Amino acid sequence: MPHKITLTGSATGPLREYDRYVAFDMREKGSPSAPKGLKKSTFISYTVFVAKKAFNKTGLTKKSIMHEKILIQGEPTLDIPIDECPGEVGVICFQITVLPNKNDKEKNQPEEKKEPKQEASAPSETQKNTEPTKQEEAQATVSQPVAKEGKKAETVQSEVKEKSVQEKKAEPKKTQMPNQPKGTQDLVSFDDIIVPEAFLNTRPNPEKTQKVIDFVKRTGRLDEPLTIEKDSKVLKDGYRRYVVAKTVKMDKVPVVYEYQK
Repeated sequence: MPHKITLTGSATGPLREYDRYVAFDMREKGSPSAPKGLKKSTFISYTVFVAKKAFNKTGLTKKSIMHEKILIQGEPTLDIPIDECPGEVGVICFQITVLPNKNDKEKNQPEEKKEPKQEASAPSETQKNTEPTKQEEAQATVSQPVAKEGKKAETVQSEVKEKSVQEKKAEPKKTQMPNQPKGTQDLVSFDDIIVPEAFLNTRPNPEKTQKVIDFVKRTGRLDEPLTIEKDSKVLKDGYRRYVVAKTVKMDKVPVVYEYQK
C-alpha cells in the first residue's frame, strides 16, 4: 500500500514557481497527548509540490496562499534536492482544496435565519389618520439640516481620501536585498531570535543539514529565509537553517515575517 499523508493549514513561506509545478512550505504538530512512556510529537515542516494546472484551478495566488486555509492530500517523498525541498519531509500533492472560512459560512446561510421574523399588526383607523400629519411635520423640520449634514459628509470623505493617498505615497517601496534568498523581508541579528522549546527538543536531519551548510559555504548565504514573528522575534519555521547559521557563526540571518491573523 502506498504512503498517504493529509495536511491542513496555511503556507508558512512564500510560493516558489518552477517549470511545471509550484512549491510552498507548511508545518503541523501532532496530538498534544502521547501514550504513556512515549515522548510527545513535535512540529514537522513539510514542502508541498503541486502541479501548476491543479494549483491554478484553486484560484490561489502568491499572497492569498499565506492567508487561506487549505487541505493537502498526497504522498511523502525524500528524493527531492535540498535546494527545492527545505522542509523535513517533501509531499507530492494529488489533491489541493481551499477550505471555507467561518465568515464565508455565515454569508452562505439563508437570509431567513439571519433576519428575525417581524409580525406586522394591522394599523387602526386613528393611526391611519394621524400618521400622514406626523410625517409631514417631520419632513418639514428635517429637510434643512439634512442638506447641511450632506455637505459635511462630502468634505469629510474628501479629507479621508487625501490622507489615504498621502499615506500610500509615504510608504517605502519593497526592494530585493542583494545576495539574500528570494522572499527575504529583513536581516535580523542572530542573537535576537528566540527559539521555542519544541524546536530545541528536535534534531534536524543530519544529511539535509550538511547540504545546507555546503550551500552556505558555496554561496555565502542561506538557501531560504527563516520565518519569525515580527514583534517577539520568536522562530516559527526554519529551525534547520537556524542550526546552520549557528554552526557557520552568521551575525545576521535573512527572515520573513509570519502573517498575523
